[in-house]
Amino acid sequence: MSTAAEGALPVFRGLTLAQIAWIDSPAAMLAALPDLQACSMLGLDTESRPTFVKGEKSDGPHLLQLASTRQAWLFPLQPGAPLWPELADLLQSEAVLKIGFGLRNDVRHMQRRFGWKLHPVMDLSRELRENRHQEIGARGAVARWLQQDLHKPRSITTSNWARLPLSEAQKLYAANDAYAALQVYLRWQEQGGVRPLLKRTP
Repeated sequence: MSTAAEGALPVFRGLTLAQIAWIDSPAAMLAALPDLQACSMLGLDTESRPTFVKGEKSDGPHLLQLASTRQAWLFPLQPGAPLWPELADLLQSEAVLKIGFGLRNDVRHMQRRFGWKLHPVMDLSRELRENRHQEIGARGAVARWLQQDLHKPRSITTSNWARLPLSEAQKLYAANDAYAALQVYLRWQEQGGVRPLLKRTP
C-alpha cells in the first residue's frame, strides 16, 4: 500500500498519555511489575539518538518500549539510568513473547550494550512479508491488517531520544510503535496467519 493510500485511512487508534507509564524510579518499577509479569506477550520497540554522519555508530538504544493491549511502559536507557534486573528477567523470559517490527538491530544492540539475550522474539517485518526480499514496516502492516494509518512524522522519528525529558509527542509515538506491533500480531493471529516461532532470535 502506497504512502498516499495509507494517509487516506483513519488514524491509528493508539494509546493515550494516561495509558503510558514512565519507568525511572523504584516505585514506578514496583507499580509496573504485576501488570508486566501477567503478560504472555508484549509489543516491543526501542528508540535511539539518530546518527547523521557517515560511519558514526549509534550508542543506543536510549529508550525501550513495551506494550500490552491496555497500556505501555517506557524505560529510559540513557547512561546512568537504572537497569532493572526485573526488566532483564522479563525480556529474557521464555514465557513472554516479544513482538515488534525490525527487531534484528534492537535485539543485537541490547545484547551488545546490556548483555540481554531476548527470546522468544517475533519480528513482524520478516514474518508478514509477501516475498523473501521485501520486509514490511510498521506503517504498512497497520494499514494492511488494521486498515488504519500509523502516522510517523519525521520531526519525531529523527528527534534526539537521548535527551530528557521527552516530549508528550515523543512518548505517544514511542509507546504506540510497540502497541501497534502487538495489535497487528493479534489481528494476524485471529486470521490464522501465525506460524511457529523460529528457534533463534533475529
